[in-house]
Amino acid sequence: MQEFPKHTAEIFEVLSKGKFICSNSSNDLNRKLYGVLEDENHYEQLTSYFENINFILEKGDGYFYFSRDESKVNLERKLEFAFKWIDILDFFKTFDPSFGSGFRFSIADIMVRLNTDADLKTKLTGLKKVTKKSNFTDAASNLAKFLIRDNFVELQDEVSGTYKVLSSFAYLEELILAIHIPEDIANEIPE
Repeated sequence: MQEFPKHTAEIFEVLSKGKFICSNSSNDLNRKLYGVLEDENHYEQLTSYFENINFILEKGDGYFYFSRDESKVNLERKLEFAFKWIDILDFFKTFDPSFGSGFRFSIADIMVRLNTDADLKTKLTGLKKVTKKSNFTDAASNLAKFLIRDNFVELQDEVSGTYKVLSSFAYLEELILAIHIPEDIANEIPE
């Protein structure tokens, strides 16, 4: 019988919920699971094992996640989901262009910036459908909650309300960079 890494069940538990396992997480278990997956032998063994149950173990720059082959209906649903994330990513990159893995921020930082940046305020107002809040503080807090829920950010310090961007955020950035609109049709898209 083949011997699997000690934390195989925990790895499956995290990844099967659509979460990421990140190298720069503050969570000890998450970092330990990352270490298991980072071992090339374990990665190959677990990739083969998970493929047998229709999960594809994917490796990004500092993170791991599951993907699956999807039907056309699921792909359309995922595209709608991607549009939402494009707007959220745009908001945070407008807040600070260096927003990415390792970046730290608080809702208070966003509020200070909103007072001086009309473009940022417009983008947050445009996200009202996503945040379901008209109050800027509540809206920004909801965006942070979305990032936490999907494992792109974690609350680093409850007292100061400081968040830390995880390495899995690069997944969103790569998703956006993968979208290519040829120049000959770029002007045909209404703004």
